[in-house]
Amino acid sequence: QVRLVESGGGLVQAGGSLRLSCEAFGIIFNLYDMGWYRQAPGKQRELVARISTGGSTNFADSVKGRFTISRDNAKSTVYLQMNSLKPEDTAVYFCKADGSITYRPGFTAWGQGTQVTVSS
Repeated sequence: QVRLVESGGGLVQAGGSLRLSCEAFGIIFNLYDMGWYRQAPGKQRELVARISTGGSTNFADSVKGRFTISRDNAKSTVYLQMNSLKPEDTAVYFCKADGSITYRPGFTAWGQGTQVTVSS
C-alpha cells in the first residue's frame, strides 16, 4: 500500500523558515517524480515545486528564490525548505508522487497534507 506521510508544518512568523518532509512507503522511491503542492482556503491546489527522478527541479514563480526542494532516495524522503515565508504562503501543503515516463506513467499518489500558517 502506497503512503506518503508529510511532516514539518506549523505556525511561523513572516520572514521565518520551515522545512517540510514527506516520507514514502510502498513505492520504489527513486523511480518516482516527487512534488509539493499547496491549497489555500477557497483556492485551487497549485504546484509549489517538483523534483524528477534525475534531480531536475521546477518551482512556482511565487516561491522561486525562497524555496528549495530536495530528495534523499536512501530515506525515501522529499524535502521542501521554505525560507523568507510570507503570509500568502499559508496553506495546506501536500506531497505527491508521480510515475515517471519510464516507470508507471500515469500513477499518482497524494499525502494527507500538513498545515503551514505564516503570521504577519
